[in-house]
Amino acid sequence: MSHRETLRRHAGLVDEMATTLGVDLQEAAIEGALRVDEISEAVLRCTECPNPEHCGRFLAHNKTAPKAPEYCRNQELLNRLQP
Repeated sequence: MSHRETLRRHAGLVDEMATTLGVDLQEAAIEGALRVDEISEAVLRCTECPNPEHCGRFLAHNKTAPKAPEYCRNQELLNRLQP
C-alpha cells in the first residue's frame, strides 16, 4: 500500500471512530475544541497501529460506542471530545 493510500485509509478510520463515538471532528475544530493539526497527528498515530483490521471490524460491528477501545492510539483524544 502506498503512503498516500495508507494515510487515506487511516484518516477514514479516525473519522469513522470519531463518528461512532458521536464526535464531529470538523465541528470540534470550528468550535476550537480541537486544533486542525491535532487531526493530522491523530491520523499519523493511527498509521502506527499494528492491527487496523481489528479497528475496521470494531467499526463494522458498532455504529455507536460509549468510548474508544483501549487499543486505540487516539483513545484519549476521542474520549476527551465526546459530548
